[in-house]
Order: sequence, then C-alpha cells, then structure tokens
Amino acid sequence: MATRKYEGKKFDKVSVDKTIDSLTVEEALQININNEPFTVSMRTPGDDASLVRGLLHSEDLITDVAYSPELILKKENDNGVVTIVNLDIPKDKLGDGYANSRSLLSVSSCGICGKTELNDLAFIGKTIDDNKKIDISIIHQLFDKMKVKQHAFNKSGGTHAAAAFTIEGELLCSMEDIGRHNAVDKIVGKLINSNQLKEAKIMTVSGRISYEIIIKCFKARIPFLAAVSAPSSLAVDYAKELGITLFAFCRDERATCYSHPERTKNYTTKTKVS
Repeated sequence: MATRKYEGKKFDKVSVDKTIDSLTVEEALQININNEPFTVSMRTPGDDASLVRGLLHSEDLITDVAYSPELILKKENDNGVVTIVNLDIPKDKLGDGYANSRSLLSVSSCGICGKTELNDLAFIGKTIDDNKKIDISIIHQLFDKMKVKQHAFNKSGGTHAAAAFTIEGELLCSMEDIGRHNAVDKIVGKLINSNQLKEAKIMTVSGRISYEIIIKCFKARIPFLAAVSAPSSLAVDYAKELGITLFAFCRDERATCYSHPERTKNYTTKTKVS
C-alpha cells in the first residue's frame, strides 16, 4: 500500500479540471521493544520487517546480524495498515543504542531521528578500509537499475529509493519509502534478513545525502555510497573519517567523488579550474 488515490482540482491559466492523483502513503509505525514504546517512525507501509530490522542495526539496538527477533503485530488501523509492532529482545542481545535517550517520534524527513543530544552520535566501529575499487562507468547503470524498481515513485512522484549492489554492479535489493533514511533502513534490514549484507558493496540513494545516511551506510559496512543529489558538509566529513567513498550529483552522465577517490578505477588527479 505505497500509494492512495486522491481527487483534486488542477488549475491552469485557462481552465479548472478534476484530477485523480496517486499520492505516497505516510503512516505512523510505533515500535515497541519488550512491550515498551521505543520509537515512532513515519514511513510508507510495506516491508516493515526490513525497515525495523535495518533500524535496529543502524541504531545499535542489535549488533549481532545473525540474530533477528520476531516482529509481532500488535495493532492495525481501519485500512489494514500496521500501526504498532513489538519485538521481544533478550537483554543480552540489546546493544548500547537501547540505553540512549530518544524522543518518541522519528520523522520521515531528515534530522537527528529521535536522538536528543549530539553526544548520542558517538559510534564505535572500525573505519572501513575495503580496498576494492569501483569502475566509474557503472555508476549510472546502477541508478538505471534502481529506477526500474521505483514503482511507487512512477505512480506518485513522492517516494525516495535506495538500492544495494555487489561490487560488480549486481542488484541485491531495492526499496522505496517516503523517508530517505527509511528506504536505507529497509535496504539494510532486507540484506540482513536475506544473509546478503556482506555481499553489499555499493548503495545508491535517490535524494540528497545527510550525515545520518552516511552513518547507516557505515553501520552496514558498505564502502561505496552514491546519490542523485547533493551531500551536506557533515556528510562529506563523516565519509572521509569513516572510510566511505561518496559520490554525489550522479546524473546527466556525471558524478562527483568527495571522499576516498583512490577506490575509483582510472582515477586521475588532474582537475579543471573554471
């Protein structure tokens, strides 16, 4: 249930016409852990198991990728959309992220996703030092492959997408959601649930890159990240520090690499000054 049809009136200079448009669904999903509310995510319904598993991984709730708790449905609304889920997780499986202070709401736009202090951004993990190289010529092919899977976007124009690939450019999975970071969480969760996380070496995203997307990519140990739009300054800083090769403005047969360009094939140090 990625889209719903809505009636409206379309105005132009000379006429007013009725229209029926497909709009992206945005619904709240409350996530309980051990029957206690943990967070609320504004997301596009569908692939909720992947979304929740990816969120648990990205937020250090569960660091063991071999362990996936059962997702228990607690409540649906009148439209059949899941609104509350619960996960029973033993204390010895809960990571440090569970102890971090969070607000209840995690919105679908960018932001700190419920974290209440900048100190909560601290992470523990080895910098990605993957020595594999990417062929620049395949970057745009990856976006073409992701675009083919953007069925909800083709209907509504209102969803973001993320996709994961092997280093050779083989598509592992592609997901859509109204939230950029939700789409990434769905990707990570899907990879974990299908035991393909180690195969994923490249992630593509349809929008811009903020630091939170970098962190999610880092937590998944994916060394290459490519975006259609711009990165933030903090995203570039984090990518440099964490060992992620970051590409942005990947459109019109162009791409800009902002960090770790040594992982690109046929990389040259020549620059053009305008």
